[in-house]
Amino acid sequence: MTITVASGKGGTGKTTFSVNLAYALSYQNIKVNLLDCDVEEPNDFLFINPKITDEQSVTALKPEWDENKCCDSGKCAEVCTYNAIARVNGKTLIFNELCHSCGACSYICPSNALIEKEVEIGQVKFAIINENFHFAYGILNVGEALAPTIVKNVKKKIDSNFINIIDASPGTACPVVEALNGADVSVLVTEPTPFGVHDLKLAASLTQKLGLPTGIVVNKSDGEDKIISDFAKETGIPIIGRIPFKREFAETYSYGGVLVEKHEELIDVFMDIYKNINELKGTSPSPNKIEVFTEKIDPQNINTFEIDEINKTPYKETVVISGKGGTGKTSVLSSLALISEKSVLADNDVDAADLHLVLKPEIIEKHEFSGGNVAVIDQKKCISCGKCEELCHFDAIHHNDIYLIDELSCEGCGLCSLACPVDAISEHEVINGNWFVSETKTAPMVHALLGVAEENTGKLVTKVRKTASAIASQKKYDKILADGPPGTGCPVIASLSGVDLAVIVTEPTVSGVHDLERVLKLAKHFRVESKVVINKADLNKNQADRIYNLANESGAEVIAEIPFDDNVLNALKEGKTVIEYNDQAPASKIIKEIYKIISE
Repeated sequence: MTITVASGKGGTGKTTFSVNLAYALSYQNIKVNLLDCDVEEPNDFLFINPKITDEQSVTALKPEWDENKCCDSGKCAEVCTYNAIARVNGKTLIFNELCHSCGACSYICPSNALIEKEVEIGQVKFAIINENFHFAYGILNVGEALAPTIVKNVKKKIDSNFINIIDASPGTACPVVEALNGADVSVLVTEPTPFGVHDLKLAASLTQKLGLPTGIVVNKSDGEDKIISDFAKETGIPIIGRIPFKREFAETYSYGGVLVEKHEELIDVFMDIYKNINELKGTSPSPNKIEVFTEKIDPQNINTFEIDEINKTPYKETVVISGKGGTGKTSVLSSLALISEKSVLADNDVDAADLHLVLKPEIIEKHEFSGGNVAVIDQKKCISCGKCEELCHFDAIHHNDIYLIDELSCEGCGLCSLACPVDAISEHEVINGNWFVSETKTAPMVHALLGVAEENTGKLVTKVRKTASAIASQKKYDKILADGPPGTGCPVIASLSGVDLAVIVTEPTVSGVHDLERVLKLAKHFRVESKVVINKADLNKNQADRIYNLANESGAEVIAEIPFDDNVLNALKEGKTVIEYNDQAPASKIIKEIYKIISE
Protein backbone atom coordinates (compact mmCIF):
# COMPACT_ATOMS: atom_id res chain seq x y z
CA MET A 1 0.00 0.00 0.00
CA THR A 2 1.11 3.56 -0.72
CA ILE A 3 0.02 6.24 1.77
CA THR A 4 0.65 9.89 0.90
CA VAL A 5 0.68 12.29 3.85
CA ALA A 6 -0.23 15.86 2.91
CA SER A 7 -1.48 19.10 4.43
CA GLY A 8 -2.84 22.36 3.10
CA LYS A 9 -0.31 24.33 5.14
CA GLY A 10 3.08 23.70 6.70
CA GLY A 11 3.69 23.15 10.38
CA THR A 12 0.67 20.94 11.02
CA GLY A 13 2.85 17.94 11.92
CA LYS A 14 2.98 16.15 8.58
CA THR A 15 6.63 15.17 8.98
CA THR A 16 6.11 14.20 12.62
CA PHE A 17 3.22 11.96 11.59
CA SER A 18 5.07 10.32 8.68
CA VAL A 19 8.22 9.54 10.67
CA ASN A 20 6.37 8.24 13.74
CA LEU A 21 3.98 6.10 11.69
CA ALA A 22 7.01 4.52 10.01
CA TYR A 23 8.61 3.76 13.38
CA ALA A 24 5.39 2.45 14.93
CA LEU A 25 4.85 0.06 12.01
CA SER A 26 8.46 -1.13 12.09
CA TYR A 27 8.07 -2.02 15.78
CA GLN A 28 5.34 -4.46 14.64
CA ASN A 29 7.78 -6.01 12.09
CA ILE A 30 5.86 -4.51 9.18
CA LYS A 31 8.08 -3.73 6.18
CA VAL A 32 8.10 0.04 5.71
CA ASN A 33 9.50 2.31 3.01
CA LEU A 34 9.51 6.02 3.99
CA LEU A 35 9.94 8.47 1.10
CA ASP A 36 10.36 12.18 1.85
CA CYS A 37 8.97 14.04 -1.15
CA ASP A 38 8.94 17.47 0.50
CA VAL A 39 11.95 18.18 -1.68
CA GLU A 40 12.22 21.93 -1.07
CA GLU A 41 12.60 21.41 2.68
CA PRO A 42 13.06 17.67 3.44
CA ASN A 43 13.12 17.10 7.20
CA ASP A 44 12.48 13.39 7.78
CA PHE A 45 16.20 12.52 7.76
CA LEU A 46 16.80 14.88 10.70
CA PHE A 47 14.79 12.54 12.95
CA ILE A 48 15.95 9.25 11.42
CA ASN A 49 19.70 9.95 11.11
CA PRO A 50 19.97 7.41 8.27
CA LYS A 51 23.15 5.86 6.88
CA ILE A 52 23.03 7.02 3.28
CA THR A 53 24.08 4.13 1.04
CA ASP A 54 23.54 5.71 -2.36
CA GLU A 55 23.09 9.14 -3.88
CA GLN A 56 21.82 10.00 -7.35
CA SER A 57 22.00 13.31 -9.15
CA VAL A 58 18.75 14.55 -10.72
CA THR A 59 19.19 16.61 -13.87
CA ALA A 60 17.03 18.67 -16.19
CA LEU A 61 17.69 19.92 -19.70
CA LYS A 62 18.32 23.66 -19.74
CA PRO A 63 19.27 25.85 -22.70
CA GLU A 64 22.79 27.21 -23.19
CA TRP A 65 23.23 30.14 -25.57
CA ASP A 66 25.95 30.10 -28.25
CA GLU A 67 26.51 33.75 -29.18
CA ASN A 68 28.40 32.85 -32.36
CA LYS A 69 25.43 30.95 -33.80
CA CYS A 70 22.71 33.43 -32.75
CA CYS A 71 20.84 35.08 -35.64
CA ASP A 72 18.95 37.59 -33.45
CA SER A 73 15.53 36.26 -34.43
CA GLY A 74 14.19 36.79 -30.90
CA LYS A 75 11.90 33.76 -31.30
CA CYS A 76 13.28 32.13 -28.15
CA ALA A 77 12.05 34.99 -25.96
CA GLU A 78 8.71 35.06 -27.80
CA VAL A 79 7.90 31.39 -27.09
CA CYS A 80 9.15 31.25 -23.48
CA THR A 81 6.03 31.25 -21.30
CA TYR A 82 8.05 31.52 -18.08
CA ASN A 83 9.83 34.82 -18.87
CA ALA A 84 13.12 32.96 -18.47
CA ILE A 85 14.62 34.43 -21.67
CA ALA A 86 15.12 38.08 -22.53
CA ARG A 87 16.82 39.82 -25.44
CA VAL A 88 18.76 42.86 -24.21
CA ASN A 89 21.13 44.88 -26.43
CA GLY A 90 21.66 42.01 -28.84
CA LYS A 91 22.33 39.52 -26.04
CA THR A 92 20.19 36.56 -25.03
CA LEU A 93 19.85 36.40 -21.25
CA ILE A 94 18.68 33.15 -19.66
CA PHE A 95 17.38 33.22 -16.09
CA ASN A 96 17.92 29.67 -14.85
CA GLU A 97 15.81 30.24 -11.72
CA LEU A 98 12.75 30.80 -13.95
CA CYS A 99 13.49 28.14 -16.57
CA HIS A 100 11.13 25.15 -16.44
CA SER A 101 13.17 23.04 -18.90
CA CYS A 102 10.38 22.74 -21.46
CA GLY A 103 12.64 22.81 -24.53
CA ALA A 104 10.52 25.24 -26.57
CA CYS A 105 13.32 27.78 -27.03
CA SER A 106 15.79 25.18 -28.34
CA TYR A 107 13.17 23.75 -30.68
CA ILE A 108 12.19 27.10 -32.19
CA CYS A 109 15.71 28.56 -32.59
CA PRO A 110 16.38 28.73 -36.37
CA SER A 111 20.17 28.72 -35.97
CA ASN A 112 20.62 26.10 -33.21
CA ALA A 113 22.09 28.75 -30.94
CA LEU A 114 20.28 27.33 -27.91
CA ILE A 115 21.41 23.81 -27.08
CA GLU A 116 19.83 21.85 -24.24
CA LYS A 117 22.35 20.59 -21.72
CA GLU A 118 21.84 18.53 -18.60
CA VAL A 119 22.05 20.59 -15.41
CA GLU A 120 21.86 19.15 -11.91
CA ILE A 121 18.77 20.46 -10.11
CA GLY A 122 18.95 18.25 -7.02
CA GLN A 123 19.67 14.83 -5.57
CA VAL A 124 17.92 11.73 -4.31
CA LYS A 125 19.54 9.98 -1.34
CA PHE A 126 18.87 6.40 -0.26
CA ALA A 127 19.27 4.45 2.97
CA ILE A 128 18.21 0.98 1.86
CA ILE A 129 19.74 -0.75 4.89
CA ASN A 130 18.43 1.76 7.42
CA GLU A 131 18.13 0.25 10.90
CA ASN A 132 14.33 0.34 11.15
CA PHE A 133 13.00 0.72 7.61
CA HIS A 134 13.99 1.66 4.09
CA PHE A 135 14.29 5.39 3.53
CA ALA A 136 14.86 7.84 0.68
CA TYR A 137 14.54 11.57 0.27
CA GLY A 138 14.98 14.17 -2.44
CA ILE A 139 16.42 17.65 -2.14
CA LEU A 140 15.99 20.43 -4.69
CA ASN A 141 19.00 22.68 -5.17
CA VAL A 142 18.46 26.18 -3.75
CA GLY A 143 17.27 28.55 -6.49
CA GLU A 144 15.76 25.82 -8.68
CA ALA A 145 12.07 25.59 -9.57
CA LEU A 146 11.52 22.01 -10.78
CA ALA A 147 10.40 20.30 -7.57
CA PRO A 148 8.07 17.76 -9.34
CA THR A 149 11.05 16.32 -11.22
CA ILE A 150 12.78 15.48 -7.94
CA VAL A 151 9.53 14.04 -6.51
CA LYS A 152 9.19 11.70 -9.52
CA ASN A 153 12.70 10.41 -8.95
CA VAL A 154 12.10 9.77 -5.24
CA LYS A 155 8.91 7.84 -6.09
CA LYS A 156 10.92 5.42 -8.23
CA LYS A 157 11.85 3.80 -4.91
CA ILE A 158 8.23 2.74 -4.17
CA ASP A 159 8.21 -1.00 -3.44
CA SER A 160 4.91 -2.86 -3.84
CA ASN A 161 6.01 -5.39 -1.18
CA PHE A 162 6.22 -2.66 1.48
CA ILE A 163 3.96 -0.14 3.17
CA ASN A 164 5.15 3.01 1.37
CA ILE A 165 4.71 6.27 3.29
CA ILE A 166 5.19 9.39 1.17
CA ASP A 167 5.71 12.67 3.01
CA ALA A 168 4.49 15.36 0.57
CA SER A 169 5.19 19.09 0.65
CA PRO A 170 2.53 21.47 2.04
CA GLY A 171 0.01 23.19 -0.24
CA THR A 172 -1.85 22.00 -3.33
CA ALA A 173 0.49 22.90 -6.20
CA CYS A 174 2.39 20.69 -8.65
CA PRO A 175 4.87 18.99 -6.22
CA VAL A 176 1.95 17.84 -4.05
CA VAL A 177 -0.03 16.61 -7.06
CA GLU A 178 3.00 14.55 -8.12
CA ALA A 179 3.38 13.11 -4.60
CA LEU A 180 -0.31 12.15 -4.44
CA ASN A 181 -0.51 10.56 -7.90
CA GLY A 182 -0.85 6.79 -7.63
CA ALA A 183 -1.46 6.71 -3.85
CA ASP A 184 -3.90 4.20 -2.37
CA VAL A 185 -4.87 6.47 0.52
CA SER A 186 -4.19 10.13 1.34
CA VAL A 187 -3.84 11.25 4.95
CA LEU A 188 -4.36 14.96 5.61
CA VAL A 189 -2.72 16.24 8.79
CA THR A 190 -4.30 19.37 10.26
CA GLU A 191 -4.63 21.31 13.49
CA PRO A 192 -7.78 22.66 15.22
CA THR A 193 -7.42 26.35 14.24
CA PRO A 194 -9.07 28.52 11.54
CA PHE A 195 -5.77 28.26 9.63
CA GLY A 196 -5.88 24.48 9.88
CA VAL A 197 -9.45 24.05 8.66
CA HIS A 198 -9.04 26.57 5.81
CA ASP A 199 -5.99 24.79 4.44
CA LEU A 200 -7.56 21.40 5.11
CA LYS A 201 -10.33 22.44 2.71
CA LEU A 202 -7.71 23.13 0.02
CA ALA A 203 -5.95 19.80 0.54
CA ALA A 204 -9.24 17.87 0.67
CA SER A 205 -10.36 19.55 -2.58
CA LEU A 206 -7.17 18.28 -4.21
CA THR A 207 -7.51 14.68 -3.04
CA GLN A 208 -11.17 14.74 -4.09
CA LYS A 209 -10.14 16.01 -7.55
CA LEU A 210 -7.62 13.15 -7.80
CA GLY A 211 -10.24 10.61 -6.66
CA LEU A 212 -8.30 9.42 -3.60
CA PRO A 213 -9.76 7.90 -0.42
CA THR A 214 -8.90 10.42 2.28
CA GLY A 215 -8.74 10.54 6.07
CA ILE A 216 -7.99 13.37 8.49
CA VAL A 217 -5.49 13.25 11.37
CA VAL A 218 -5.84 16.08 13.91
CA ASN A 219 -2.50 17.07 15.42
CA LYS A 220 -2.19 19.22 18.57
CA SER A 221 -5.66 17.95 19.44
CA ASP A 222 -7.55 19.21 22.47
CA GLY A 223 -9.84 16.16 22.31
CA GLU A 224 -12.84 18.03 20.91
CA ASP A 225 -11.51 19.84 17.84
CA LYS A 226 -14.99 21.15 17.03
CA ILE A 227 -13.81 23.22 14.06
CA ILE A 228 -12.35 20.08 12.40
CA SER A 229 -15.18 17.79 13.50
CA ASP A 230 -17.73 20.11 11.87
CA PHE A 231 -15.74 20.06 8.62
CA ALA A 232 -15.49 16.24 8.69
CA LYS A 233 -19.25 15.98 9.22
CA GLU A 234 -20.05 18.38 6.36
CA THR A 235 -17.73 16.71 3.86
CA GLY A 236 -18.01 13.06 4.86
CA ILE A 237 -14.24 12.78 5.20
CA PRO A 238 -13.53 10.73 8.34
CA ILE A 239 -11.23 11.75 11.20
CA ILE A 240 -9.00 8.69 11.47
CA GLY A 241 -6.96 9.77 14.47
CA ARG A 242 -5.95 12.47 16.93
CA ILE A 243 -2.50 13.30 18.34
CA PRO A 244 -2.79 15.25 21.61
CA PHE A 245 -0.99 18.55 22.25
CA LYS A 246 1.64 18.51 24.99
CA ARG A 247 4.63 20.78 25.48
CA GLU A 248 6.84 17.74 26.14
CA PHE A 249 5.99 16.44 22.65
CA ALA A 250 7.12 19.79 21.21
CA GLU A 251 10.37 19.59 23.21
CA THR A 252 11.08 16.07 21.93
CA TYR A 253 10.47 17.28 18.36
CA SER A 254 12.74 20.30 18.88
CA TYR A 255 15.89 18.21 19.38
CA GLY A 256 15.02 15.65 16.68
CA GLY A 257 13.59 12.95 18.94
CA VAL A 258 11.09 10.34 17.72
CA LEU A 259 7.83 10.66 19.66
CA VAL A 260 6.95 6.95 19.75
CA GLU A 261 10.42 6.20 21.18
CA LYS A 262 10.24 8.81 23.94
CA HIS A 263 6.50 8.65 24.61
CA GLU A 264 5.51 5.01 24.18
CA GLU A 265 1.84 5.71 24.86
CA LEU A 266 1.70 7.16 21.33
CA ILE A 267 2.46 3.79 19.67
CA ASP A 268 -1.13 2.68 20.17
CA VAL A 269 -2.35 6.01 18.78
CA PHE A 270 -0.41 5.49 15.55
CA MET A 271 -1.37 1.83 15.22
CA ASP A 272 -5.06 2.77 15.56
CA ILE A 273 -4.59 5.33 12.80
CA TYR A 274 -2.93 2.68 10.61
CA LYS A 275 -5.89 0.34 11.19
CA ASN A 276 -8.22 3.12 9.99
CA ILE A 277 -6.03 3.78 6.95
CA ASN A 278 -6.30 0.11 6.00
CA GLU A 279 -10.08 0.37 6.15
CA LEU A 280 -10.00 3.38 3.81
CA LYS A 281 -8.02 1.59 1.11
CA GLY A 282 -10.19 0.77 -1.90
CA THR A 283 -13.10 3.00 -0.81
CA SER A 284 -14.50 5.88 -2.86
CA PRO A 285 -13.70 9.48 -1.97
CA SER A 286 -16.45 11.57 -0.39
CA PRO A 287 -18.80 12.96 -3.08
CA ASN A 288 -19.72 16.02 -1.00
CA LYS A 289 -18.66 19.27 -2.68
CA ILE A 290 -16.00 21.16 -0.72
CA GLU A 291 -16.44 24.95 -0.78
CA VAL A 292 -13.06 26.67 -0.47
CA PHE A 293 -14.02 30.27 -1.17
CA THR A 294 -17.53 31.50 -0.46
CA GLU A 295 -17.16 35.30 -0.05
CA LYS A 296 -19.47 37.47 -2.15
CA ILE A 297 -18.50 40.87 -3.54
CA ASP A 298 -20.07 43.64 -5.58
CA PRO A 299 -19.46 42.66 -9.25
CA GLN A 300 -19.08 46.34 -10.14
CA ASN A 301 -15.84 46.55 -8.14
CA ILE A 302 -13.36 45.36 -10.75
CA ASN A 303 -10.26 46.41 -12.67
CA THR A 304 -9.22 49.39 -10.54
CA PHE A 305 -5.64 48.24 -10.12
CA GLU A 306 -4.86 46.26 -13.30
CA ILE A 307 -1.13 47.08 -13.46
CA ASP A 308 1.39 45.39 -15.74
CA GLU A 309 4.68 46.74 -14.40
CA ILE A 310 6.02 47.31 -10.90
CA ASN A 311 6.24 51.09 -10.57
CA LYS A 312 8.98 51.37 -7.95
CA THR A 313 8.42 54.47 -5.82
CA PRO A 314 10.21 55.39 -2.57
CA TYR A 315 8.42 52.68 -0.55
CA LYS A 316 10.33 49.85 1.10
CA GLU A 317 9.17 46.28 0.61
CA THR A 318 9.58 43.76 3.43
CA VAL A 319 8.68 40.10 3.01
CA VAL A 320 8.29 37.74 5.97
CA ILE A 321 9.34 34.20 5.02
CA SER A 322 10.34 30.92 6.64
CA GLY A 323 12.20 27.91 5.39
CA LYS A 324 9.41 25.67 6.66
CA GLY A 325 5.74 26.15 7.41
CA GLY A 326 4.34 26.47 10.90
CA THR A 327 7.11 28.62 12.37
CA GLY A 328 4.69 31.49 13.03
CA LYS A 329 5.36 33.55 9.91
CA THR A 330 1.73 34.55 9.34
CA SER A 331 1.15 35.16 13.06
CA VAL A 332 4.05 37.62 13.11
CA LEU A 333 3.09 39.35 9.84
CA SER A 334 -0.60 39.72 10.81
CA SER A 335 0.41 41.39 14.08
CA LEU A 336 2.83 43.69 12.27
CA ALA A 337 0.00 44.55 9.87
CA LEU A 338 -2.26 45.54 12.75
CA ILE A 339 0.20 48.13 14.10
CA SER A 340 1.60 49.32 10.76
CA GLU A 341 1.08 52.82 9.42
CA LYS A 342 1.05 53.89 5.77
CA SER A 343 1.54 50.29 4.63
CA VAL A 344 0.13 48.10 1.91
CA LEU A 345 -0.28 44.43 2.83
CA ALA A 346 0.40 41.59 0.41
CA ASP A 347 -0.20 37.87 0.95
CA ASN A 348 2.27 36.19 -1.40
CA ASP A 349 1.48 32.72 -0.05
CA VAL A 350 -0.98 32.18 -2.90
CA ASP A 351 -0.98 28.39 -2.64
CA ALA A 352 -2.39 28.47 0.90
CA ALA A 353 -3.18 32.10 1.72
CA ASP A 354 -4.06 32.55 5.40
CA LEU A 355 -3.58 36.22 6.20
CA HIS A 356 -7.21 37.04 5.43
CA LEU A 357 -8.36 34.58 8.10
CA VAL A 358 -6.87 36.79 10.82
CA LEU A 359 -7.22 40.27 9.33
CA LYS A 360 -10.77 39.62 8.04
CA PRO A 361 -10.56 42.08 5.13
CA GLU A 362 -13.51 43.45 3.19
CA ILE A 363 -13.03 42.43 -0.44
CA ILE A 364 -13.56 45.32 -2.83
CA GLU A 365 -12.21 43.73 -6.01
CA LYS A 366 -12.06 40.21 -7.37
CA HIS A 367 -10.16 39.26 -10.54
CA GLU A 368 -9.61 36.03 -12.41
CA PHE A 369 -6.01 35.00 -12.87
CA SER A 370 -4.72 33.20 -15.94
CA GLY A 371 -1.09 32.20 -15.66
CA GLY A 372 -0.86 30.19 -18.84
CA ASN A 373 -2.42 27.76 -21.26
CA VAL A 374 -3.23 24.09 -21.54
CA ALA A 375 -2.77 22.13 -24.75
CA VAL A 376 -5.65 20.32 -26.50
CA ILE A 377 -5.40 17.79 -29.35
CA ASP A 378 -7.93 17.95 -32.18
CA GLN A 379 -8.47 14.23 -32.81
CA LYS A 380 -9.88 14.87 -36.30
CA LYS A 381 -6.61 16.46 -37.39
CA CYS A 382 -4.21 14.23 -35.45
CA ILE A 383 -2.23 11.78 -37.63
CA SER A 384 -0.77 9.89 -34.61
CA CYS A 385 2.83 10.65 -35.58
CA GLY A 386 3.83 10.71 -31.90
CA LYS A 387 6.07 13.76 -32.21
CA CYS A 388 4.27 15.57 -29.38
CA GLU A 389 4.74 12.68 -26.94
CA GLU A 390 8.38 12.32 -27.95
CA LEU A 391 9.16 16.01 -27.33
CA CYS A 392 7.09 16.69 -24.17
CA HIS A 393 9.47 17.22 -21.24
CA PHE A 394 6.71 16.78 -18.65
CA ASP A 395 5.31 13.34 -19.61
CA ALA A 396 1.96 15.03 -20.13
CA ILE A 397 1.09 13.29 -23.44
CA HIS A 398 0.15 9.61 -23.53
CA HIS A 399 -0.93 7.23 -26.24
CA ASN A 400 -3.86 4.94 -25.56
CA ASP A 401 -5.42 4.25 -28.98
CA ILE A 402 -5.32 8.03 -29.40
CA TYR A 403 -2.96 10.70 -28.11
CA LEU A 404 -4.28 12.48 -25.00
CA ILE A 405 -2.97 15.32 -22.85
CA ASP A 406 -3.02 15.03 -19.06
CA GLU A 407 -4.14 18.49 -17.92
CA LEU A 408 -2.63 18.05 -14.45
CA SER A 409 0.82 17.39 -15.95
CA CYS A 410 0.64 19.90 -18.84
CA GLU A 411 2.63 23.07 -18.12
CA GLY A 412 1.27 24.97 -21.14
CA CYS A 413 4.75 25.56 -22.54
CA GLY A 414 3.53 25.36 -26.15
CA LEU A 415 6.22 23.02 -27.47
CA CYS A 416 3.76 20.36 -28.66
CA SER A 417 1.71 22.87 -30.67
CA LEU A 418 4.91 24.33 -32.18
CA ALA A 419 6.07 20.86 -33.22
CA CYS A 420 2.81 19.36 -34.51
CA PRO A 421 3.20 18.95 -38.31
CA VAL A 422 -0.55 19.19 -38.99
CA ASP A 423 -1.54 21.91 -36.47
CA ALA A 424 -3.66 19.43 -34.52
CA ILE A 425 -2.66 20.89 -31.15
CA SER A 426 -3.89 24.23 -29.91
CA GLU A 427 -3.52 26.05 -26.61
CA HIS A 428 -6.36 27.41 -24.55
CA GLU A 429 -6.08 29.95 -21.78
CA VAL A 430 -6.98 28.52 -18.40
CA ILE A 431 -8.10 30.28 -15.23
CA ASN A 432 -5.64 29.26 -12.50
CA GLY A 433 -7.18 31.20 -9.61
CA ASN A 434 -8.32 34.60 -8.35
CA TRP A 435 -6.68 37.65 -6.86
CA PHE A 436 -8.29 40.27 -4.65
CA VAL A 437 -7.92 43.83 -3.44
CA SER A 438 -9.35 44.33 0.05
CA GLU A 439 -9.49 46.79 2.93
CA THR A 440 -8.46 45.82 6.46
CA LYS A 441 -8.78 47.83 9.70
CA THR A 442 -5.41 49.44 9.12
CA ALA A 443 -4.34 49.07 5.49
CA PRO A 444 -5.26 48.00 1.96
CA MET A 445 -4.40 44.38 1.22
CA VAL A 446 -3.74 42.34 -1.92
CA HIS A 447 -4.16 38.58 -1.72
CA ALA A 448 -4.89 35.64 -4.00
CA LEU A 449 -6.06 32.06 -4.15
CA LEU A 450 -4.48 29.65 -6.59
CA GLY A 451 -6.88 27.01 -7.84
CA VAL A 452 -6.46 23.50 -6.50
CA ALA A 453 -3.80 21.56 -8.48
CA GLU A 454 -3.05 24.61 -10.60
CA GLU A 455 0.33 25.81 -11.87
CA ASN A 456 2.10 29.18 -12.11
CA THR A 457 2.30 30.14 -8.46
CA GLY A 458 5.26 32.38 -9.32
CA LYS A 459 3.23 34.40 -11.82
CA LEU A 460 0.37 34.85 -9.37
CA VAL A 461 2.81 36.03 -6.68
CA THR A 462 4.14 38.58 -9.18
CA LYS A 463 0.59 39.79 -9.89
CA VAL A 464 0.00 40.28 -6.13
CA ARG A 465 3.28 42.20 -5.77
CA LYS A 466 2.64 44.40 -8.81
CA THR A 467 -0.80 45.32 -7.55
CA ALA A 468 0.52 46.13 -4.06
CA SER A 469 3.16 48.31 -5.73
CA ALA A 470 0.51 50.16 -7.72
CA ILE A 471 -1.54 50.85 -4.57
CA ALA A 472 1.55 52.02 -2.64
CA SER A 473 2.40 54.39 -5.51
CA GLN A 474 -1.14 55.70 -5.79
CA LYS A 475 -1.61 56.25 -2.05
CA LYS A 476 2.00 57.39 -1.51
CA TYR A 477 2.50 54.81 1.24
CA ASP A 478 6.07 54.14 2.30
CA LYS A 479 5.88 50.42 3.15
CA ILE A 480 4.76 47.11 1.69
CA LEU A 481 4.53 44.27 4.22
CA ALA A 482 4.25 40.88 2.55
CA ASP A 483 3.57 37.39 3.90
CA GLY A 484 5.71 35.01 1.86
CA PRO A 485 5.26 31.30 1.17
CA PRO A 486 7.30 28.57 2.89
CA GLY A 487 10.05 26.63 1.13
CA THR A 488 12.64 27.70 -1.44
CA GLY A 489 10.86 27.07 -4.76
CA CYS A 490 9.05 29.10 -7.43
CA PRO A 491 6.71 31.22 -5.26
CA VAL A 492 9.48 32.05 -2.77
CA ILE A 493 11.79 33.11 -5.61
CA ALA A 494 9.00 35.33 -6.98
CA SER A 495 8.43 36.80 -3.48
CA LEU A 496 12.10 37.50 -2.73
CA SER A 497 13.53 38.98 -5.91
CA GLY A 498 13.83 42.75 -5.71
CA VAL A 499 12.57 43.25 -2.13
CA ASP A 500 14.38 45.51 0.33
CA LEU A 501 14.31 43.22 3.36
CA ALA A 502 13.53 39.59 4.19
CA VAL A 503 12.47 38.81 7.76
CA ILE A 504 12.93 35.07 8.30
CA VAL A 505 10.84 33.54 11.09
CA THR A 506 12.26 30.28 12.38
CA GLU A 507 12.02 28.10 15.48
CA PRO A 508 14.69 26.35 17.60
CA THR A 509 14.12 22.84 16.32
CA VAL A 510 16.29 20.60 14.15
CA SER A 511 13.96 21.14 11.19
CA GLY A 512 13.72 24.88 11.82
CA VAL A 513 17.50 25.22 11.80
CA HIS A 514 17.91 23.04 8.70
CA ASP A 515 15.33 25.00 6.71
CA LEU A 516 16.66 28.35 7.91
CA GLU A 517 20.05 27.46 6.42
CA ARG A 518 18.46 26.84 3.01
CA VAL A 519 16.34 29.99 2.98
CA LEU A 520 19.31 32.13 4.09
CA LYS A 521 21.21 30.77 1.08
CA LEU A 522 18.29 31.66 -1.16
CA ALA A 523 18.13 35.24 0.16
CA LYS A 524 21.89 35.59 -0.31
CA HIS A 525 21.58 34.22 -3.86
CA PHE A 526 19.18 37.07 -4.69
CA ARG A 527 21.25 39.60 -2.71
CA VAL A 528 18.41 40.37 -0.31
CA GLU A 529 19.25 41.66 3.18
CA SER A 530 17.93 39.29 5.86
CA LYS A 531 16.93 39.56 9.51
CA VAL A 532 15.99 36.56 11.66
CA VAL A 533 13.27 36.19 14.28
CA ILE A 534 13.32 33.13 16.56
CA ASN A 535 9.80 32.07 17.51
CA LYS A 536 9.24 29.81 20.57
CA ALA A 537 12.83 30.79 21.37
CA ASP A 538 12.88 29.20 24.84
CA LEU A 539 11.86 25.77 23.53
CA ASN A 540 15.44 24.57 22.97
CA LYS A 541 18.47 26.70 23.88
CA ASN A 542 20.98 24.58 21.94
CA GLN A 543 19.01 24.95 18.71
CA ALA A 544 18.55 28.69 19.37
CA ASP A 545 22.35 28.99 19.66
CA ARG A 546 22.71 27.23 16.31
CA ILE A 547 20.35 29.80 14.76
CA TYR A 548 22.57 32.64 16.00
CA ASN A 549 25.63 30.95 14.52
CA LEU A 550 23.93 30.35 11.18
CA ALA A 551 22.70 33.94 10.99
CA ASN A 552 26.19 35.30 11.74
CA GLU A 553 27.79 33.05 9.11
CA SER A 554 25.30 34.32 6.52
CA GLY A 555 25.73 37.99 7.36
CA ALA A 556 22.20 38.13 8.78
CA GLU A 557 21.15 39.37 12.22
CA VAL A 558 18.84 37.87 14.83
CA ILE A 559 16.61 40.81 15.76
CA ALA A 560 14.17 39.19 18.18
CA GLU A 561 13.30 36.16 20.29
CA ILE A 562 9.60 35.46 20.78
CA PRO A 563 9.01 33.11 23.75
CA PHE A 564 6.77 30.04 23.73
CA ASP A 565 3.51 31.85 24.54
CA ASP A 566 0.12 30.13 24.93
CA ASN A 567 -1.52 33.44 24.00
CA VAL A 568 -0.43 32.89 20.37
CA LEU A 569 -2.20 29.53 20.01
CA ASN A 570 -5.27 30.81 21.85
CA ALA A 571 -5.40 33.84 19.55
CA LEU A 572 -5.18 31.61 16.47
CA LYS A 573 -8.04 29.46 17.71
CA GLU A 574 -10.17 32.60 17.91
CA GLY A 575 -8.98 33.86 14.52
CA LYS A 576 -7.20 36.90 16.02
CA THR A 577 -3.72 38.36 16.06
CA VAL A 578 -1.95 37.90 19.38
CA ILE A 579 -1.94 41.69 19.81
CA GLU A 580 -5.75 41.78 19.51
CA TYR A 581 -6.07 38.81 21.85
CA ASN A 582 -3.75 40.16 24.55
CA ASP A 583 -1.93 43.42 23.95
CA GLN A 584 0.36 42.76 26.94
CA ALA A 585 1.25 39.15 26.10
CA PRO A 586 5.01 38.44 25.97
CA ALA A 587 4.74 37.72 22.21
CA SER A 588 2.82 40.98 21.61
CA LYS A 589 5.52 43.08 23.27
CA ILE A 590 8.30 41.49 21.20
CA ILE A 591 6.39 41.88 17.92
CA LYS A 592 5.98 45.61 18.63
CA GLU A 593 9.76 45.82 18.98
CA ILE A 594 10.19 43.94 15.69
CA TYR A 595 8.00 46.54 13.97
CA LYS A 596 10.21 49.37 15.28
CA ILE A 597 13.34 47.62 14.01
CA ILE A 598 11.85 46.99 10.56
CA SER A 599 10.61 50.58 10.32
CA GLU A 600 14.08 51.88 11.12
